[in-house]
Formats: sequence, structure tokens, C-alpha cells
Amino acid sequence: MRRVPSSLLSVIPVWVAAFIGAVVVGIVAPEAAFVWLPVVMAGSILLTFVIQLGLSRKEGLVSRIVASLAGALVILVVATVVVWAIVGQLPVPA
Repeated sequence: MRRVPSSLLSVIPVWVAAFIGAVVVGIVAPEAAFVWLPVVMAGSILLTFVIQLGLSRKEGLVSRIVASLAGALVILVVATVVVWAIVGQLPVPA
């Protein structure tokens, strides 16, 4: 049985949190998703730094941060496209 690399163990929680946040926004407020999905990304950024700075390992810090945030960004871009396809319109600025 293959072991999951330890660096990936600190990245996956951010991806899961971004996915859960995107699903919650899509269910609770699909009309305001373009306001709330960036908030989910901000939370992902904060969670990334909390997790990565909480580790005692210095090696690979930047690559773990990039992996966490790139994955969260991809998840939220896909969520944005899905919500846009469902809602059918982009928000119009006032």
C-alpha cells in the first residue's frame, strides 16, 4: 500500500474546505455566489497559512502553499462556472 506524501496531507484539508465552502454557497446563496466565493477563497488563504505555519517543517513551504492555493482556486473557478451556468447570468454592477 502506497503512503500519501506528508506534504500532501497538509494540502488536502484546504481543498476540502474550499469544496465544502463552494457547495454551501451554491446551495444557500447561488444568486450571491459571485460575492461569497471570493470570501471562501479568502478563508482558504487563511487556512493555508494557519496549517503551513503550524507545521514544524520548513522544507517545501512555498510549494505546499502554492499547491494549497492553486487547488482551492481551481475548485472555486469550477464552482463559479457551475453556478453561472445554473443561475444563467452574471451580476450587474449597480
